[in-house]
Amino acid sequence: MRALVISDIHGSSQATEKALNYFEKLHCQSIFLLGDLLYHGPRNPLPGGHDPAGVAKLLNSFKDKIVAVRGNCDAEVDQMMLEFPCLSDSSMIYDNEMRLFMSHGHLFPPEFFLHYKAEAYFSGHTHIFTATQNQDGVYLLNPGSISLPKGGNPPTFGFYESGKFQVLHLDTGKVLAQIELKKE
Repeated sequence: MRALVISDIHGSSQATEKALNYFEKLHCQSIFLLGDLLYHGPRNPLPGGHDPAGVAKLLNSFKDKIVAVRGNCDAEVDQMMLEFPCLSDSSMIYDNEMRLFMSHGHLFPPEFFLHYKAEAYFSGHTHIFTATQNQDGVYLLNPGSISLPKGGNPPTFGFYESGKFQVLHLDTGKVLAQIELKKE
């Protein structure tokens, strides 16, 4: 399985277009959207290229390849613009024997996640990329944000390929972090 992993778009069509260009470059089969797709949120500034309708159009062109979860800035009105389900709070993806749990991160923190008995926890929400394994052996994977990165980070997205997760710089494609997931 090869998947583009994107979180915290916040309505930036400019950043969305850049990220989706990697779908073909990386020969992806799926896109994992980890929430906060169209709305920028009351505490965030407007991202560059703010155009929620444009983001919806770009994402809809990949509708058959998307698995999406709802973020804290996503609402029922967003579903009216999108041609794929985006209101589930979580999703479980199976890649061979690997169980990949997806959530935006605002409702299911990693501590809660242990009840799902999955090997990896994909989340967004913090706008800070992560590719690590915690003390319980769970892989914590966050692609960061393509439009409003925090912590002094550049805009980033993720790439998952059969047990390997990478965080890439949105503008250059340079790998900034990576981890290989091993089933214990």
